[in-house]
Amino acid sequence: MPIALVALALGGFGIGLTEFVIAGLLPEVAADFGVTEQVAGYLISGYALAVAIGAIALTVAMSRVNRKLVLVLLMVLFLVGNAMSALAPTYDVMLAGRIVAALCHGAFFGIGSVVAASLVPAHRQAAAISMMFGGLTIANVLGVPLGTFLGQAAGWRSTFWAITVIGVVALIGILALIPAAAVKAPSATGSILGEFRIFRSGQVWASILLTILGYGGMFGAFTYIAFTLTGVSGFAPAVVPWLLVLFGVGLFLGNVVGGRAADKNVGATLLVTLAGLVLVLAGFAAVATSQIATVVALVLMGVFGFATVPALQIRIMRHAASAQALGSGANIAAFNVGNAFGAWIGGITIAAGLGYTSPLWAGALVTLAGLGVLLVAGFAPGGELRRQAQQPEADTALSHSR
Repeated sequence: MPIALVALALGGFGIGLTEFVIAGLLPEVAADFGVTEQVAGYLISGYALAVAIGAIALTVAMSRVNRKLVLVLLMVLFLVGNAMSALAPTYDVMLAGRIVAALCHGAFFGIGSVVAASLVPAHRQAAAISMMFGGLTIANVLGVPLGTFLGQAAGWRSTFWAITVIGVVALIGILALIPAAAVKAPSATGSILGEFRIFRSGQVWASILLTILGYGGMFGAFTYIAFTLTGVSGFAPAVVPWLLVLFGVGLFLGNVVGGRAADKNVGATLLVTLAGLVLVLAGFAAVATSQIATVVALVLMGVFGFATVPALQIRIMRHAASAQALGSGANIAAFNVGNAFGAWIGGITIAAGLGYTSPLWAGALVTLAGLGVLLVAGFAPGGELRRQAQQPEADTALSHSR
């Protein structure tokens, strides 16, 4: 794999830290600014909303700009946002810094996916995308626990300064390693607004819905996993962070395996991973009272949950061939909508008194709905499952020229 992918992965690592590490530092942040836990939680939800907005707005705004320059500008935005958070004298400034940093998130992964795919031969594009997303998974495995420990030991601001330094290194890597060839080709639509024509495609919308449901089911279950681990499985609260590290290991493995599988067959990869995730979530709910079974199920949830990501990203890029960056950015927004939707569904089940395994059952049903979308769209005209059924060897690769 080209070394330029390391720079993209490092950027993904820093962005992943920014998104997730705040969860472990909320008590310190809330106490420092004198706000309630609910208000402090807006630092998470506000970030997610800004990601969804930035994924489309910035991708479209920069659609005619050299892609390497776009990545540089996005990393500068990332640095500004995290520096604002580290220096924030008030909660409002902290929230503003989170929003500024979040605006680069979706566009970076959306445009970065297209750049990563352009750096390798067509048969390795999903693996290249998974390598960039590998930075995000490593942030969960190592970055978040270490960032939380640093914030608790040296103050929460130290964590954001550390993230800023990581951003500087990533920026230098992008400048030095991303080749000049990563230039945006002229759009086939002929205009910026014309790129929105990709949303006339039913397959593009199917991809977006598939991402919302397929990924949202896993994330909804994960949102309340600490309650499941302590309230059902009987783990001590102090053990939960280490269990989440195991979950992160599952994410990393799933990302690698999913990328390689998607390069061979996108449709089959999504079928297997989504069906597997349904079974894992339902099985997890059924065996959650067993600590050994819970550990196994937690790792498998990470494996199957993130193995879908490279295939989901490649799928929409293929169906949005005339505006791949916009399609890719829209899918990043869909991931975040899925996060919010899954968490909302899981919260409803708990509020209804269905217990702490209910988000797992709900996640299984949401993912099952995603599997249904895949079957309908996949066997519809233009769908990869229909094409492969008619011509098994045809798994059309993403055009290497884009």
